[in-house]
Amino acid sequence: MDFFILIVDDEVNQRELLAEFLLKKKYNVETAPNGSEACKIIDKNPIDLILCDYKMPDMTGLEVLKYAKNKNPETSVIIMTAYGSIDSAVESMREGAYNYIQKPIDLEELLFQIEKIKERKHLISENKILKEHLSEKFRFSEIITITPEMEEALNIAGRVAKSKTTVLIRGESGTGKELFAKAIHYSSDRKDKSLITINCASFSETLLESELFGHEKGAFTGADRQRIGKLELADKGTLFIDEIGDIPVQTQIKLLRFLQFNEIERVGGNQKITLDVRIIGATNRNLEELIKKGLFREDFYYRINVVTINIPPLRERRKDIPLLVDHFIKKYASINNKGDISISKEAMDILIKYNYPGNVRELENIIERCVVLSRDNLITSNQLPINLKNSDSENIYDNELGEGETLEMRLEKIEKDFVMRALEKNNWNQTKAAEFLGIPERNLRYRLKKWGIK
Repeated sequence: MDFFILIVDDEVNQRELLAEFLLKKKYNVETAPNGSEACKIIDKNPIDLILCDYKMPDMTGLEVLKYAKNKNPETSVIIMTAYGSIDSAVESMREGAYNYIQKPIDLEELLFQIEKIKERKHLISENKILKEHLSEKFRFSEIITITPEMEEALNIAGRVAKSKTTVLIRGESGTGKELFAKAIHYSSDRKDKSLITINCASFSETLLESELFGHEKGAFTGADRQRIGKLELADKGTLFIDEIGDIPVQTQIKLLRFLQFNEIERVGGNQKITLDVRIIGATNRNLEELIKKGLFREDFYYRINVVTINIPPLRERRKDIPLLVDHFIKKYASINNKGDISISKEAMDILIKYNYPGNVRELENIIERCVVLSRDNLITSNQLPINLKNSDSENIYDNELGEGETLEMRLEKIEKDFVMRALEKNNWNQTKAAEFLGIPERNLRYRLKKWGIK
């Protein structure tokens, strides 16, 4: 990769010596005899590294540093200083210099510093590419739906993404709450900063507080060193708090204080730390019921519930299932080098009718399994888990009881549904259907006559 170095020094011999050495090492080099000339070069060219003398007649190295950083914050600056100017060099580092090096210059040490800067630049570049990839991956357009309820949820999420407003995402497990949180973050002005995630259900009360706020050395037994919490790690970015309904009341109080004043104190500490963090919470629990039971603070609830996004369960958005199936088939076919894979109508019908207690996550797992087990690039009903094939198309087994409905009436519904599906499977051949059901054909004909089916 091209790497451009600007040498700024009013000493001609020093300037030429460094230039000759770095040119031999195949670096692109320019020189300037003073700060003013350096600024002109900075205006015209992208500079990766500036080697700048601290003491010069027209501008100090500190002034050149500030000018360069204002033009391009990613430009690295190494201050060259005489022995008696160490304090000035340290001041420059506080202003953003990468490092300082004493005169006379140790060329091998200089080369070592340059290589470290090159490595750092490469990592920054890779990080940018990764974040751009994540931003592409977690766009709202990547959330697949044609149902009005989901489109409304996406509409709200898109409108709130650019703000700093606290968001609460509600939905059953597996509906895609984290996917929404990522889409909000990577569509916001904070997309170049960190998105930190914490699942509150995974920690005890003591550990959760430490995870969120950090702790000082000696704060509790086993705290043998200082620890930075998730909130500090998310500074200038976003903290996604999953299962926010599982946060203990005492921890809710501390989080509420942060939401009000943007300040935290580490566990065992007394220093106030000011942070800029956007909070996105998610829960599958009924927070209103938790408030009634005294397990969730009402003031905390209203503070996190500024904008609510409700994600419907998959059973309420069945029109999305064929789209999701197609998406997951392509995804896992590509991962497993399976080529083009299709799905039979019978298998798709079963998938559409299933209730999905695990929601989209469950559907994705099912399709991954089917793709891996598929033969002849076709997913059939035989590859579907047995619980799907035995599930009822009209939710007969799971529906609430109807007014005046008896056990006999419910059993007849189940029986009728089972018989009709057997007939469909056997192309309405009554002999084959009876054989499939394991009953005499005359018994099948009797049932059909009773139900008025010819």
